[in-house]
Amino acid sequence: MVPFGWTLGLIIGLVVVVVVVALVTPILVLARKIGTQAQQIGDALGESRTNTAGLSGLNETIDHAVTIIGGLQRGRARLGG
Repeated sequence: MVPFGWTLGLIIGLVVVVVVVALVTPILVLARKIGTQAQQIGDALGESRTNTAGLSGLNETIDHAVTIIGGLQRGRARLGG
């Protein structure tokens, strides 16, 4: 026959293992969801970088537009308008 102390120790050990597993499992599930969402966020940021790449030349376009508008205003002023 197994002594009572061994049986009690085994039961307590099993309870501790079950509690630890019960606490760690939701954390691991949440970590996996976060990892999946992080990958989706990274993909979306890559797409936004691609979709907004044309905006890098916007300042140059604005500078040219300002120059053109300035020329049009000088031309209008010379024509008396």
